[in-house]
Amino acid sequence: MTPMRNCTVTMLFLGLVLSSGWAAAQQSLGLTPKNPVRLTKVEGRMDHLGVDVKGQRLFATSFDNHTVEVIDLKTGRQVHTISDLNEPQGAFYDPVTNRLFIACGGDGAVKIYDGTTYRLLQSVTLDLDADNVRYDARSRHIVVGYGGEKFLAGKVTRPGGGGALAVLDTNGKKTGEIALDAHPESFQLEKTGTRVFVNVPDRQEVEVADLVKKTVLARWPVTACTTNFPMSLDEAHHRLFVGCRMPARLVVFDTETGKIVASPAMVEHTDDLFFDASKGRIYVLGEGFIDVWRQQDPDRYDRIGHIPTPADARTGLFVPDLGELFETIPHHGAQPEQIDVYAIQ
Repeated sequence: MTPMRNCTVTMLFLGLVLSSGWAAAQQSLGLTPKNPVRLTKVEGRMDHLGVDVKGQRLFATSFDNHTVEVIDLKTGRQVHTISDLNEPQGAFYDPVTNRLFIACGGDGAVKIYDGTTYRLLQSVTLDLDADNVRYDARSRHIVVGYGGEKFLAGKVTRPGGGGALAVLDTNGKKTGEIALDAHPESFQLEKTGTRVFVNVPDRQEVEVADLVKKTVLARWPVTACTTNFPMSLDEAHHRLFVGCRMPARLVVFDTETGKIVASPAMVEHTDDLFFDASKGRIYVLGEGFIDVWRQQDPDRYDRIGHIPTPADARTGLFVPDLGELFETIPHHGAQPEQIDVYAIQ
């Protein structure tokens, strides 16, 4: 074999080794990239997502664009735009009533749309900064966080006293409210109980409330860090996961004692994180990376993936029923506005 041919064969062999190694690494991280959803006529920051699992639709709130983009996940295309929304931040689709609930931060309105025609059915005004939206399966009610003093980048950006969780029926009638000490960021509801856990970053705490009694039961200090925004719940192991920005830490609470059991450093500036119960993993969406954490046991966690993503990407949605993780990607230089899609392995 000539030296030139020998060199060529060696390079090909190394290429195959590196390629197979990269594929194995991707597999070990548990996330496999799929084709992204390209977005047209959408600019600026996007916020939280909602999903219609049976209908294979994704609802993407475009905060700066004042729209919600409806995406057909079967084709990976935009199929409809709901416009004239004042800073949409949260979306929830109820398959039982075929209604789409959109929370708007600018005017504090919750807009209710027909899930087929996208006709506006009702608009409920709460207060400024209607934000995260959740569904209480026990009572079949919608829960929306809104109002109150808001804390960003280490300072108060909007004074306003206490915030609240509003409880609405699926027709938009307000049936109750839980008063909180300041603006609520992410919150999670128990499925086997009546508690709701609420991030209140202005007070550097998690407030624990009872959805039936509509009262706050406890306030857990977030002592490891500040600016606690995203949250997820592992109800089976009594663990609550809270993402902090200053410094960037994954804080793990024991929900039976209210004590912190772990607080490892993680990706910067997270705005969404999700617990995957079937895999025992936590996916943290942050500034330029997705962290993948493995739950060794309820008190021990190790990071098994630190996956690069485009700049300014930090919100998304994990959909266990579809086995997919979605992340919003804003337009940045040559990077187009899109939603990245990852298959869970």
